[in-house]
Amino acid sequence: MDLTYGKEHSQFRSEVQQFVAEHWSMNYRSDERKISKFRDLATERGYIYRWLPQVYGGSEQPTDPIRARIVSEVFDAAKAPGEIRNSGVNILVPTLLTHGSAEQKTRFIEPTIRGHYIWCQGYSEPGSGSDLASLRTSAVLDGDEWVINGQKIWTSHARKAQYMFILVRTEPDASKHAGISYLLLDMTSPGITIRPLKQITGEATFNEVFFNQVRTPADWIVGERGQGWKISRTTMKHERRTIGYAPATERLFDNLVKLARRSSTAYGPALQDINVLQEITRIEGYVLAQRAASYHQLSMAAVDQETPMFALIAKLLATEIGHDIARLALKLLSDEALVMPQDDTGSRPDSKWVNQFLGSLGVSIAGGTSNIQRNIIAERGLGLPRHGYEQSRTGDRK
Repeated sequence: MDLTYGKEHSQFRSEVQQFVAEHWSMNYRSDERKISKFRDLATERGYIYRWLPQVYGGSEQPTDPIRARIVSEVFDAAKAPGEIRNSGVNILVPTLLTHGSAEQKTRFIEPTIRGHYIWCQGYSEPGSGSDLASLRTSAVLDGDEWVINGQKIWTSHARKAQYMFILVRTEPDASKHAGISYLLLDMTSPGITIRPLKQITGEATFNEVFFNQVRTPADWIVGERGQGWKISRTTMKHERRTIGYAPATERLFDNLVKLARRSSTAYGPALQDINVLQEITRIEGYVLAQRAASYHQLSMAAVDQETPMFALIAKLLATEIGHDIARLALKLLSDEALVMPQDDTGSRPDSKWVNQFLGSLGVSIAGGTSNIQRNIIAERGLGLPRHGYEQSRTGDRK
């Protein structure tokens, strides 16, 4: 198996490395003006936002997944700022490109990729988690505005977001999948109440959001009325790709090895403990498998072949690897892992591993729960039958 990029792409890598060396310094990391300038230069040269048309602030390059991957690898290695990574850029902007109106694209895309607009995602509800289609937050058309009532929960960054993309029920008499619409919403609108949810780490990243007669323009609906479930699948697809990004898993594994090098167990240095070595080796096997799968997915994308199941598998695998890495890290930290993590100014440099462990549990539900991922992979990818109770309802069970 040849895992090299080839001569053409190797030359491109050298070009990108030279660009980064000339225009980026680690000393710029806290200078927002220089970060913004670097991103503008990188976009102008066609390195970032390659997938985005120039009219919306992108570099509009021909589709080349391998070049895009090389740029990501080089920028990550130099800790240079690439594309902004948040829910607005990663999942809303691609959704608007596919389903949004011309006015929505012009109004929202460029300010979002520049970091001027921060978005939150209004999906989950207290009674609608893994069964998202059962959501009850409603929107009724009143003249040229939608009037929204209901509640969302587990809404990341709701307190600092200027806008929300939200799923609401607009067709109460339709089937649960057919009655949903996808709206955009100004988070400063009257009638919105945000309550932070204190997490086990002591942080409050998540929030519950209440809507009481909240109004949003009628033309802020994305796609057709009642087609929100279909549109949300585009959003979910991009969210899963973000979570299942193989280089991120490799960086996490590398940090685990660094932790093991400076840790000890009852038997001496951690890397001389056979139990620790076996566990690290087992995890590394999965990390390498994810890398190989990502290369296969990259190769398929390079010849314009879709691999929808790979995104699901990559997300699921990354989630499980994250659990395993976090569990081993806690074992290596021993008693120190029993102390609640402090903030970035605290004196405990390894407290991030406690956050990693607690956060890894939450990733199981991000982008669709792990069990839902397994069901989709089994049914759509492997062609396995639905669960027995589903068959019995249709009279097919023998």
